[in-house]
Amino acid sequence: MAEHNDLGKLGEDLATKHMMSKGYQILDRNWIYQKKELDIVATDGTYLVVVEVKSRSTDYFEHPSDAITLPKIKFLCRATQAYVDLKDIEMEVRFDVISVIKRGGKFDIEHIENAFIAPID
Repeated sequence: MAEHNDLGKLGEDLATKHMMSKGYQILDRNWIYQKKELDIVATDGTYLVVVEVKSRSTDYFEHPSDAITLPKIKFLCRATQAYVDLKDIEMEVRFDVISVIKRGGKFDIEHIENAFIAPID
């Protein structure tokens, strides 16, 4: 597996542990929709929380959360709607971003709640 794939998997594992430590219930990881995926789907008891995880070995060029573009946001919204429909979920949805940045031998985790809202098409 490529090194960036290893970092991505590790970042998702760390993000999941972070969420669980904050009391979130993880419903799914790497849920596939149209050959792409929702990284983490969870609930905090009030919201269905869809989390995009961005892992980087540095934030020198850009913060990992800056890599979430409008096309990515639109895909996440479509995939989330499919998830909600398939699972018959009746909760409000919140979109979070968790950035995992490797700094030396440690990882900094930043959890941005309500990072974006679904765009109106």
